[in-house]
Amino acid sequence: MFLDALNDPATLIVVCTLLGLMIGSFLNVVIHRLPIMMERDWRAQCAEYAAGAADVAVPPAPTLEPFTLVSPRSRCPHCGHPIGALENIPILSYLLLKGRCKGCGKSISPRYPLVEAITGLLFGYVAWTFGATFATACALIFVAALVALTFIDLDTQLLPDDITLPLLWAGLLINVGNTFTTLTDAVIGAAAGYLVLWSVYWLFKLLTGKEGMGYGDFKLLGALGAWFGAGAILPIILMSSVVGAVVGGTLMALRGQDSQVPMPFGPFIAAAGFAYLILAPQIRAWLPMFAL
Repeated sequence: MFLDALNDPATLIVVCTLLGLMIGSFLNVVIHRLPIMMERDWRAQCAEYAAGAADVAVPPAPTLEPFTLVSPRSRCPHCGHPIGALENIPILSYLLLKGRCKGCGKSISPRYPLVEAITGLLFGYVAWTFGATFATACALIFVAALVALTFIDLDTQLLPDDITLPLLWAGLLINVGNTFTTLTDAVIGAAAGYLVLWSVYWLFKLLTGKEGMGYGDFKLLGALGAWFGAGAILPIILMSSVVGAVVGGTLMALRGQDSQVPMPFGPFIAAAGFAYLILAPQIRAWLPMFAL
């Protein structure tokens, strides 16, 4: 009966929006914890390498509290107050608590409900666009990954392999059934997406001696190529570059931001990827050369 109800467009949109709010709450955990988990892992590897290189006994590192996406329990960073179930209802809890911790009364970042709201709205929009189809289920996974990557890149200027590589493989697997493009086009798109930005990176480095972007950007564009095929690469690059230039120029004009300060490019690639997901037919109609 529930599955039958999803055939009603309005019901599907509401269900997907609510699902997005809940997924957004989990994405807040991923955005906060995954970079910390990566740093811990890097430090452990460096310590292990240093011990091996020195070939001497090294005192054991202090035992740290296990830190994963599910442990320890979420708590206030100021007072350590554990976040109860009623304090973790997407958006609603933030409003009822007036944006403050129940334990110490200090402000909670509005970024938490923002991520939840964005994810909910995007999930609802995907449901409205694709209806009750397999493509919708795939697109929801795609959107969740893009939201997490966007905010992690904004915070740390990192695009973790733990998200970009599974996203690439997921794109290849779902296109076995030609969900968004053919499997052949998906494989070519994955390779082309990576190699295009890889080539730009090395050309820029050879000309200037500086690094213009990170390897995570290559992997993300490769993942988008795996989802949508080679014909999506150029439109995505154009859209992300134009938006990035506008946003970067605006920040420099309004804030006096130094042009030498690096700005993450991943969020613009992610936004262009979502735009292509929704507007692919229109883009192909506007620009027949991309209809590969």
